[in-house]
Amino acid sequence: MKRIKMTSAALALLSMFGSAALAQDYPAPVPLKEGAQAPIEAIKKADGPLRIAYMPPATEFNYYIAIGEGIKAVTAAKGVEVFMLAPQSGADINGQMGMIQDVLTQDVDAIIFGTHDEGAAAPLLKQAVEKGVAVVMINSDIPNFPTPIHGVVGYAQRAGTHKIADWAVAKVGDAPIKVGVIEGQPGYHSTERVGGFLDGIKGHPNFEVVASVDGKWNVEGGNTAAMDLLQAHPEIGLIFAANDYMAIGASLAAKALGRTDLIILGNDGDTSGLEEIAAGNFTATVNTVPFLMGQAAANATLDALDHKFAGGWVEIPTEIVDANNVISVLQQPEKLYPQPSKKY
Repeated sequence: MKRIKMTSAALALLSMFGSAALAQDYPAPVPLKEGAQAPIEAIKKADGPLRIAYMPPATEFNYYIAIGEGIKAVTAAKGVEVFMLAPQSGADINGQMGMIQDVLTQDVDAIIFGTHDEGAAAPLLKQAVEKGVAVVMINSDIPNFPTPIHGVVGYAQRAGTHKIADWAVAKVGDAPIKVGVIEGQPGYHSTERVGGFLDGIKGHPNFEVVASVDGKWNVEGGNTAAMDLLQAHPEIGLIFAANDYMAIGASLAAKALGRTDLIILGNDGDTSGLEEIAAGNFTATVNTVPFLMGQAAANATLDALDHKFAGGWVEIPTEIVDANNVISVLQQPEKLYPQPSKKY
């Protein structure tokens, strides 16, 4: 059965992939910047069963496990072998590069990857493309990866965090508020997410960013960063964290300091983050639906291997989740991984 390609706007209107049929689809790709697209026709077609390496930047984040489960949900039904290889820590760039080098010596048909260091990964992925391996990036919207690749599947990161900034502006109104920012490890993801939030509050003089620190993408780093922010600047009333794990860390710091007045904002839509919002421990996040992102990436990769994918960027729509709608999101566990800890 031929897949029906749908625009991201159409997908968004269907309640964030509300139709079960959409598990087999992906939005129509947008072309990458000139010179960034590797030729689809140069991908080698496999003679036998397909083998795909899923290589996220870390295993410490359930977010990337959720993407992997989405990939497996598609590939398992098609008899495609998928194996995951990633360092435990997203800060272990050398570890990830060593793993990519290892995969290049193996018999793989495709690599679905994410990285926090595009410059380090590019020369290795260039080798993969030159070997005829399909190379697809996930959890990104980068239009010009440092070497041509076959596709990018993710969400509009700057637009997503601009959206949560708009939410904050509407919530705060005209009241003056001091802001602390918790960045991720330096790289494209952090730059875009923090940049989108800053773009969103620009022009609202009642929002004042007093400090911005690195939270290393994890709960512990977010906790340390928020402790430092709140102790150095107790006047902070809002913290924006570039992912949900750092937002959870910030909520732990706020609890330890007795700060029940803080607005804490995250990004990703991890199950743990959604449950923390439901529990009232932090305020809102950008839900990027990682499980469905994995399904879209798998379908695009399989189509690339069959020379039916046009190449380019496949956009996954996002939504803001707060106390008003978090329960409805948690009541759709088929779109989440891991599953919620209880029935909502």
